[in-house]
Amino acid sequence: MGLVVERVELLLLVAAVVSILARRLRLPYTVGLVAAGALIALLPITPVINLTKDLIFTTLLPPLIFEAAFHMSWKGLRKDLILTLTLATLGVLLSTALIAAGVHYLVGWSWEPALLLGVVLSATDPVSVIATFKEAGVKGRLQLLVEAESLLNDGTAVVLFGVAQAAILGGSFSAGGISVSFFTTVFGGILCGALVGGLMLALVGHTQDHLVEIAFTTVAAYGSFLLAEHFHLSGVLATLTTGVLVGNFGALGTLTEQGREAVTTFWEFSGFVANSLIFLLIGARLGHHNFFAVWSTIVAVNLIVILGRALAVYPCCALFARSRWRVPMRHQHILFWGGLRGALALALVLGLPPDTPYREPIVIVTFAVVAFSIVVQGITMTPLLRRLGIIDEPPVAE
Repeated sequence: MGLVVERVELLLLVAAVVSILARRLRLPYTVGLVAAGALIALLPITPVINLTKDLIFTTLLPPLIFEAAFHMSWKGLRKDLILTLTLATLGVLLSTALIAAGVHYLVGWSWEPALLLGVVLSATDPVSVIATFKEAGVKGRLQLLVEAESLLNDGTAVVLFGVAQAAILGGSFSAGGISVSFFTTVFGGILCGALVGGLMLALVGHTQDHLVEIAFTTVAAYGSFLLAEHFHLSGVLATLTTGVLVGNFGALGTLTEQGREAVTTFWEFSGFVANSLIFLLIGARLGHHNFFAVWSTIVAVNLIVILGRALAVYPCCALFARSRWRVPMRHQHILFWGGLRGALALALVLGLPPDTPYREPIVIVTFAVVAFSIVVQGITMTPLLRRLGIIDEPPVAE
């Protein structure tokens, strides 16, 4: 236990130094963390903490989801809910189909592993998206659309992942079974989040102690996630629901003024810690794979994934071109290029059973796509936002 604490402390020190350097060099913080993680992996005294599905899902994901949801406006989310749900369902399905077909016909994989890889890489990752857009300073409707889509498409991805995993392992499934599984996963997760969030709001109204209020929100964030996952429901949607409830209804008087300030500060720090650990560990894990042996497959899959994201965004947005949910074309470009992959994809592939056919190639290709997404798309995101006039140019130093 002591060794684990020492490793975490060292990684946090690295994260703090990287944050300072990235700001001065005007580089995305997430890119700096991944690069630092890759360098740490080369050290003879590497403070390795194994990047596992349980670590990502159980420990690091809940605070990131809760912190993002806590600041999410229910009024804005409700206004664009139909559009967001379309992107998170139809968009994921279209992207999955194109990626699976591309990997099958162009790369030469059989349908089962191609479908599994398509599911893993079709959903955008809330961790990467939220970190990148927060750092870029994106506000308003665009921020809400991108973040909400990345959070909501978890339900679609998890159900499709179960179907693809069953297919590659020789299981059986039907259209009716898939539909039932999808609605159970999504609405069950939302229900868990609503129950835990409602209970927390009821309890927190009986205290004026801001430390107790922080404790209640911590229990709610992790409790909603773990409760949903225990029943094989969507933990992301559960924590998302809890965070939205606490962030919006807690502002109506349930949380004290001091408590709300303390809760906000606490979850901002928790998000910083979780983000730092995830991206450092991703960078450290990259050194364990031989990407050069399958470089042609990696290049092809990256191109296919980009095309899949385009298919997920532009046709879905075109459906609403003459409605009040219309998305300006420059915002569609950001939705397209801002569809980053990250911790969610890694958690899914790292959780595959060891005897899964094609497991090693799937893991290697997924890590490569995630690395491309974080580094290339991460570096180019802010310049693209400025080029499209969505954020202002930085002041010129005198």
